[in-house]
Amino acid sequence: MDITALKIRDMRAALDKKEVSAAELADAYLTRINEIDGSLESYITVTAEEAKAAAAKAQTLIDSGEAKPLTGIPLAVKDNICTDGVKTTCSSRILENFVPPYDATVMEKLNAEGIVMLGKVSMDEFAMGGSTQTSAFKKTKNPYDLGRVPGGSSGGSAAAVSASLCAAALGSDTGGSIRQPAAFCGVTGMKPTYGRVSRYGLVAFASSLDQIGPIAKDAHDCAVILNAISGYDYHDGTSAKRDVPDFTAKIGQDIKGMKIAMPKEFYADGIDDEVRNAVTEAAKWYEKQGAVIVDCSMPSLKYAVAAYYLIASAEASSNLSRYDGIKYGHRSEIGDSYNDLVCNSRSEGFGDEVKRRILLGNYALSSGYYDAYYGKAMALKQKIREEYAEIFKGCDVILTPTAPTVAYGVNENISDPAKMYQADICTVTVNIASLPAISTTCGYDKDGMPIGMSIIGKHWDEATVIQAADAYEKQFESVPAKI
Repeated sequence: MDITALKIRDMRAALDKKEVSAAELADAYLTRINEIDGSLESYITVTAEEAKAAAAKAQTLIDSGEAKPLTGIPLAVKDNICTDGVKTTCSSRILENFVPPYDATVMEKLNAEGIVMLGKVSMDEFAMGGSTQTSAFKKTKNPYDLGRVPGGSSGGSAAAVSASLCAAALGSDTGGSIRQPAAFCGVTGMKPTYGRVSRYGLVAFASSLDQIGPIAKDAHDCAVILNAISGYDYHDGTSAKRDVPDFTAKIGQDIKGMKIAMPKEFYADGIDDEVRNAVTEAAKWYEKQGAVIVDCSMPSLKYAVAAYYLIASAEASSNLSRYDGIKYGHRSEIGDSYNDLVCNSRSEGFGDEVKRRILLGNYALSSGYYDAYYGKAMALKQKIREEYAEIFKGCDVILTPTAPTVAYGVNENISDPAKMYQADICTVTVNIASLPAISTTCGYDKDGMPIGMSIIGKHWDEATVIQAADAYEKQFESVPAKI
């Protein structure tokens, strides 16, 4: 039995029955990382010694009968989530040697469960990108084809889960950064409702859009992790004061009568035929199970990418202003004045994509352009929210492709930012409207690359989203990554 290929609940059973120890489980993953990750490049930092110590502590809890759902489960963490005493680089030279003196709230919650953290995984620099090729350290590859990207920005998280280099991983989603790499790598990724999970300790990209969420083998595993990391946090002013339900509660319930909307704009020109066909076939399966397919429209979708990049870049230009070479992070050795020091530190520390978005954000917020660009983007944000609200009056969930295409070549879009931005067309509206959504695999193209579909839910209704995804996954025959 390959224990690294098991799902979390199967690992839980094996650990509790003493069929495997927490130490053996951690060692199996560390061995696999050592053997495989040299070609995949998903991990920036492997915390082997810390993982072994955590496994020993977890075993004590298991032996005393005090194990929780995630006790002893080996996880990976995206490298923009602060981990006390462990480097958090955001895949950027400017934070290359930054070691946080505290844990993010999600890490406090997971550590309280007794998880085993295997290490920090790569990402697009400061979560800006859709390929994990803007990373300053590890340009992660796709486990299904090392010549293709794993998606981004949480590409390291998705690739590590897909290649069984961890049981599951944490990612962050600003405009699709959990769901798109999950689709590209043939795994399941969940973006919760904005405010469901604390952002305290998540290095900010766009504060009104960012949300931490899980990437795992399936929706059930995502629900288990979401149970652990959700809840109000007084450290985070945007954290919602809401009770946390059991996100596994609806798993296994009949989907007969569930109303599933399919906005026609998500299936129009620009969506690859194989992707469109795979998602449409999934809709037919739901219909055979008694679900009701609802046709609808989202006219503002054509403006969504432009609105998203204006809002996200404007917030990024503000959030990244703290990196000046003085307080912490990279400091240039060149410069005789304050202005020279700041300019040189940022020039040396930031990559091209980050610089591009800072410039775009500052331009959109500048005098004379604010109303023309940022103001209109915020008006579109409200319009998109209203269109989703109207659609949800007649449905329970919405079904769309996760991305217009399958994973593309590692050098295919890196020199064409506009083309890469447009690839986010299927995901950005969910963040704009603060909705929950999950991506799961619904097919494979002619080359065997995974195709992802997204299920979008109403605010705070992650349980129904997970129910719908789980129902489909139980009958779908997934094909493991080739690596």
